[in-house]
Amino acid sequence: MHSLPIFVDLRGRPVVLLGEGEAAEAKRRLIERAGGRPIDEVEGEGREARLAFVACADDADAAAAAARLRARGLIVNVADRPALCDFTLPAIVDRDPVLVAIGTGGRSAGLAKALRQRIEALLPAGLGALAEALFAARAHIRTRWPDADGRRRAIDGGLAEGGPLDPLGNGAADAVGGWLAAGHAEAADRIVTIRLRSADPDDLTLGEARLLGQADRLYHRPDAPPAILARARADAARHACAAPPAAPGPGLSIDLGFA
Repeated sequence: MHSLPIFVDLRGRPVVLLGEGEAAEAKRRLIERAGGRPIDEVEGEGREARLAFVACADDADAAAAAARLRARGLIVNVADRPALCDFTLPAIVDRDPVLVAIGTGGRSAGLAKALRQRIEALLPAGLGALAEALFAARAHIRTRWPDADGRRRAIDGGLAEGGPLDPLGNGAADAVGGWLAAGHAEAADRIVTIRLRSADPDDLTLGEARLLGQADRLYHRPDAPPAILARARADAARHACAAPPAAPGPGLSIDLGFA
C-alpha cells in the first residue's frame, strides 16, 4: 500500500487551517463535519493541534506554509499538491457510523469520486442503523458465542450475502434480534482447495475472492503470489507448506496453490 488508511477522531480537537477561497472553505466544512475546531496558524502556536490543512493558491506560499507547520511537528495536507502532503483526503461514502474511504494516493481525485458515486448507489441508507444494532447487541452476541473464533464465524455467516443480516439487503438492522433468537449454527469446519490460474488477483473468481476474505487460515505453497495472499483476511493465519495437515483447524481453511 502507498499509505496507511486510518480514521482520526477529531471531535473537539483543534486543526490548523491556512488559506482562503473555495478550497479552504471545503476543508473547513470537512473539519467541522468531523467535529474538529478549525484554527489559524497563530492560534495553533502552543496548542495541541496535530493536523494541518494548507489551501494556498501560490505554490511558493503553500510549500513554505507546509514546511513551517511540519517543522512544528504537525502532519500536513496541502490542497491539490500531493507531493507536499503527509496525508491525503479520500472520497467518502457516509453511512454514519459506517464510513467508506476511497483514496488514490493523490493520483486522481476524479477516479476516487467516480468510485464513490458507484459505491453510494450500492450501500443502503440504513447501513449505519445495522452497525448501531450490532453494537447495541454486543453483550448478547458475546454471551451467545463466548469463543472469539466462533463469534467471528457466526457474525460472518449472518452478514454473508443472502444471510439474515446481509448489509446490502433491506431491513437488516431490524433482523438482528431475530438472528440472535434463532441461534444460527456456526458453519462446519472445512478446508477448501483453490488452484490458481495465474499470479493476477483479478483472475480469481468472485467465489474464490470471497473465500479468501472469509478464511481463518491459509495453507499455501511457498511460491504463492503476495498479491493473492493480500486478498485474504489480514488476521488469517498463513502457513507456507507443501500440503495442509490432516487436521487443518477450526473454521474455514484454504489449500492454496497453482494448478
